Order: sequence, then structure tokens, then C-alpha cells
Amino acid sequence: MPKRSPHLAKRLQGKRVCVCLGAGGVGKTTTSAALGFGLAARGQKVAVVTIDPARRLAAALGLGELSGEPRQIDPELLAAQGVAEPGELWAMALDVKRTFDDVIARLAPDEGSRKEILANPVYKELSSAVSGVQELGAVTKLYELNTEHEFDVIVLDTPPSRNALDFLRAPENMLHFLEGRALKVFLAPGGLAARFLGRGTGLVFAIFARVTGVDMLSELSTFFRSLSGVIDGFSERIHGVAELLREETTSFLIVTSPEHEPAREAVFLAEQLTEAGMARDGAIVNRVHLHGLDGHSAEEVQDALAPELGDSLARRTANNLADFDVLVRRDRDTIVRLRKELDEPNPVTVPHLDEDIQDLAGLARIAEYLFA
Repeated sequence: MPKRSPHLAKRLQGKRVCVCLGAGGVGKTTTSAALGFGLAARGQKVAVVTIDPARRLAAALGLGELSGEPRQIDPELLAAQGVAEPGELWAMALDVKRTFDDVIARLAPDEGSRKEILANPVYKELSSAVSGVQELGAVTKLYELNTEHEFDVIVLDTPPSRNALDFLRAPENMLHFLEGRALKVFLAPGGLAARFLGRGTGLVFAIFARVTGVDMLSELSTFFRSLSGVIDGFSERIHGVAELLREETTSFLIVTSPEHEPAREAVFLAEQLTEAGMARDGAIVNRVHLHGLDGHSAEEVQDALAPELGDSLARRTANNLADFDVLVRRDRDTIVRLRKELDEPNPVTVPHLDEDIQDLAGLARIAEYLFA
């Protein structure tokens, strides 16, 4: 792996897509928003796509809520953070069902086909599911933003996962399905699907229909036949995003925290990226504890503070700092290990902050650490 520049801004030069991967609970969504702010502060037009953001993140961006389409953050809010010549910062939340509805609306050959697909109960279930479909929705929206909008950079906050391949292989898995034998069976006329599935499976569908009143085999066949008019266009999009993920202008950043499990998952994610041939441009370690006893003993700190605080308060303060010192040493050891296991000599570190990020000033503060 080539030696990397210590500066994140240099690593991201020339990148058009920045994909943030990591476990849940490590601050990945906030980091994605702060990355977007930092890039916009450097004059670029940036879109940040978040996954299930907290309401406070929308407030931090100066928006009442994040919708399923990009919305621009007021340039005056950027200027208020001391950005001399800001670019543009746009943000949106991924709405999986709306994303697929929009694709169907664009690709359906006529209004009748569109309504038939959208009304089909199989489509409603598939487009609202979480597992797998969320990853596919993310890459579908990525394709749209990349081809239909003039953004300099798109920052994508991916669904929390220990398995990066869930996201990276979403286009590939969909292509296998769209171009595979199983779909051709459902598209074939004359009840071939029932004959292909066999007597046992057909019996299960028959019992299901008797109990629920829903002829699932018929619904599936109807759904896939109605989908036939959009398959070519959808397949073209999926091919496009599969290629986009492997372009040199696409960057992957691993976001983690110093806790044992997220750090272990970060190493696993890095291995998967390497296996998939994806360009990894660094790691970001969030919530790093930096201040404890600073090399002193608790007794030394207590003695130093006693003249000003009194013995009782000085003792409690020293004991509290001793507790933090355990975290400081743990985080330091974790970062040393990540440098070796990720082959990353200069991971970006963001200190543990006492307060939640509730406004644009908070995101600007995180961005300062990211681009320091």
C-alpha cells in the first residue's frame, strides 16, 4: 500500500465520491457531515447523504429536517463560521422507498406500468425492507447524484455494518439477480415458474394462498412481468454504480472509535476493502481521550491541586482524572495497534468531546480536527 499523506485534504484531492464505512455508534454520520463541511469550506460543491440521521444533525446543519432530496445549507451559515470563500454544502437523508419509487417512475415505459409496479404488494415489501435493500438504495442514490447533479464531491454515510461487502457487493448481487436464470423463469409465460419451482414449493405457495388469501406465486409472477419494462434501465444504472465504486476518483474512509470491538471491526473492514480492490484513503478514529493525569500520579495531582481546591475536592478531582487516564492509555494503545494492522501511519484522530454536536459550529469544530 502506498505511503499516504498525513493530511486528509491532500488525500481527498481529486476525489468525487467519499464513502464512509464503519460500525454503528462510532459517530460516522456526524463525521460524514463534518467532512462535507470541511470540503465546502475549501470551496467545493458538496452533497452529504446520511443514513437515518438524528434530528439534531438536521438542526446542526440549519435545516428543520433532512428530506429525500438534496437541500442546500444557507451560505450565510457557512460564512458565519469564518469560511472566507465557501463552496456549497447540500445534505439529504436516504429514503430507500422513495429512491426506488423515483427510479421506477423514470424507467417505466408508461404510466400504467408505473402504477402497476408501485401498487404490487411484493414491490411494497421489497422497497421498504431494511436488510440489503438499504445498501442498494444507497448506491442507487449515489448513481443519481453523480450523473444528474453537478457536485464536486459526494460524501456517502453508509449503513452501519461489520461487513463492508454488504455495501460493496449490493450492485453485483442485484446484477446477478437481474441477469440470472431465476428472474427469467418468472418472466416466462405459461406458468413456467410453478413448474420450475417444483411440486413441494408449489404446495407451500398453495397453502400460503389458502391461509392468507394471497396467491404469492401469482403476485411474484405479476410483479416480475410488470418489472420487465424497467429491467434494462435499472441494470444500466447498477452497472454504472458498480464501475463508479472502483474508479480512482472514489475514496473509502474507515471511521471507528477506540473501543475494542469497533477497532477490531475497522481492521476487518479494511481487509475486505483490500480484497474487493477498493481504494482506501485512510482511517478516522473518533472520540479519542487525550487528557488524564498527563504522566503524573494521582497523588502528585492531588498535592498540586490541594492548595487551591482543598484536600477533599483535590482528591476527587485526581481520582476522576485517574479514571480518564485509563481511557487515555487504552485509546493510545488502540491507535498504535490500528497504525500497524491498518498499515496506516497517520490515522486522523478526533478527540472525545463532552457535548453533542448541535449546530454548525460543532461540525466546524470536528472539521478542524479532520483537516488539521
